[in-house]
Amino acid sequence: MKLHTDFECFSKVHTDVTNFNCQIHKMEWQQTENGYLFRISANRFLRNMVRAVVGTLIEVGTGKISVLEFEEILHSKNRSKAGTSVPANGLTLVKIDYPDGSF
Repeated sequence: MKLHTDFECFSKVHTDVTNFNCQIHKMEWQQTENGYLFRISANRFLRNMVRAVVGTLIEVGTGKISVLEFEEILHSKNRSKAGTSVPANGLTLVKIDYPDGSF
């Protein structure tokens, strides 16, 4: 899959953002004793983005949609085509890095 930057399909609708561009640096699943851990890093996140990405990736992992359909969702820019947002419990912000140490 080529680099994708427009994540409107994973954003809450009717938000105040001026664009939906994000640069995802890394996304990975890790199996643990208690289930799975999902890690994602990016230059920014849209409102509800991580929860919607995880919900949609779970649909890929369970065979509900294919990788090709996931890519079609990305290009659709349509939130209703993406999977259900997973609950926020367990979602943890671990670290914020600001460029040049400023904010």
